[in-house]
Amino acid sequence: MCGRFTLTVDPADLQMLLELGEVPADLQPRYNIAPTQPVAVVASAQDRKVEVFQWGLIPSWSKDPSMGSRMINARAETLHEKPAYRVPFARKRCLILADGFFEWKVLNKGKQPYYIQLPSRAPFAFAGLWDHWTSPEGDERRTCSIITCEPNEFMAEIHNRMPAILDRPSMWEWLDPLASPIALRALLVPYAGAIVPGRFFRREPRVQSVLIEVNRRLYVEDGPRGVRPAAGFTAVRECVQRLVRAAVEAVEDRKNPARSPGRHV
Repeated sequence: MCGRFTLTVDPADLQMLLELGEVPADLQPRYNIAPTQPVAVVASAQDRKVEVFQWGLIPSWSKDPSMGSRMINARAETLHEKPAYRVPFARKRCLILADGFFEWKVLNKGKQPYYIQLPSRAPFAFAGLWDHWTSPEGDERRTCSIITCEPNEFMAEIHNRMPAILDRPSMWEWLDPLASPIALRALLVPYAGAIVPGRFFRREPRVQSVLIEVNRRLYVEDGPRGVRPAAGFTAVRECVQRLVRAAVEAVEDRKNPARSPGRHV
């Protein structure tokens, strides 16, 4: 499953690295995104606009919005069977943006948290589903769920599921309104070298042990603009920002080799 993830990249870098459309300028770094919180989503391959949905899918027909907290993940193998996911799988697919996620390995004496990123630490997309829910009082919510699949070789040592990570071409194939169910299900496979990679998807995700206790509160509310790291985690934020800047420079160098001769990122 996938119960916590991060999106810490600057909005402008996110837009460039994933070749997106409009990105909210006030999108804040998120270090411990939890169920029922707002998440960055792309629901259209035409404009590639980044929007904000609530994590935890509430089916349009549901009378109980609290069920969204139990619908944060959708199993790839049964999307076409579950009443809550059949229509979204056919008509309301989305990308859920991230640059890392947490998973817990069960040990004899508790659980060990791990933080998983791509080797480049660049942002990527989970395959997702979304739906539009309206309460009897007229309250409207757009909600989403992260699709999970069988684990790849690395994740199998930690957990028996992993989020479905899409490489660059697969991102837009997933949002293609004309794609067949067979073609769509073929995208929901463990992230591995067999998937055709994009610029920053040349190798499997790197698994590194979390050095902090992620069950603690890693963020504090920062008004309507989102969240910021709690005191004591400034160094973590600055490190991530430096890594993202390096990834951005790598993109620019590949596009224009003469831009900075002799540079090695």
